[in-house]
Amino acid sequence: AVKMSAPTMEERKACWGARDEFWQCLDRHGESASGCEELRLAFESRCPQQWVKYFDKRRDFLKYKRKLESEGYHPPEAAGKS
Repeated sequence: AVKMSAPTMEERKACWGARDEFWQCLDRHGESASGCEELRLAFESRCPQQWVKYFDKRRDFLKYKRKLESEGYHPPEAAGKS
């Protein structure tokens, strides 16, 4: 059965802890999820499905943002204008 009720504080802490460990693992492994399989499973089992989806999107967004900050953003359409 899928619990749709809001997670308790304990459950939220467990979820966030699992997420942080998984993300740290990805950072260490250069985004290779194969070294972090167990942590991924723990993350998925401790967090509601929607949260997992949200955090995955969030991580992609944060990675993209970091990339922009480190490399600078050059909008393609601005290239031709003087």
